[in-house]
Amino acid sequence: MIALLSGTIAHKTPDAVILDVNGVGYRVQIPFSTYFALPEEGAPLSLHIHTNVKEDAIHLYGFLTPEEKQFFQLLLGVTGVGPKLARDILSNIQPADLSDALVRGDLARLSAVPGIGKKSAERLVLELKDKIVKLGLVTGRQSSASSTAPSSVRDDVASALVNLGYKEAVVTRVLAELDVDAGTPMEELLKHALKRLMK
Repeated sequence: MIALLSGTIAHKTPDAVILDVNGVGYRVQIPFSTYFALPEEGAPLSLHIHTNVKEDAIHLYGFLTPEEKQFFQLLLGVTGVGPKLARDILSNIQPADLSDALVRGDLARLSAVPGIGKKSAERLVLELKDKIVKLGLVTGRQSSASSTAPSSVRDDVASALVNLGYKEAVVTRVLAELDVDAGTPMEELLKHALKRLMK
């Protein structure tokens, strides 16, 4: 069972990073929260790993902080939540905000996450609220987002957001409304688009 990987970033995309560990490239799936904080390609990186073993594949999910990994594993324990949905939830809501929403029973906030309906939100609160409190994961930290966007990467950003569950028409409208500043990094566009989509 792989629990931690340390190496250099060979390649990164919004949903995955290829980590070169002594000449072996590991493809590790990541949430946006981890992607936004990644250094440039070629830089050293350590990721906390959750190994998901299936009959026909082994998938690695990586996180910059133990807190993210812990929330990911808590989400996996909820009925009907698999690794992809757990990652998508963390891509749309930071651990501190997720903890706050679960403890307060904020169904509207949870239901705003693509792939989570009202019933799923109720199940998350029911199954995780007490665990969050017992594990001392209640925090007041707030997440932040930036606000500029490049036009050259709009297609990549749109694809990433559609893969997260947002409807293409909605993504297209939101991206069209963003102010474009040529040369702004892709992650800034993703942050700003997500901020608009989650309102």
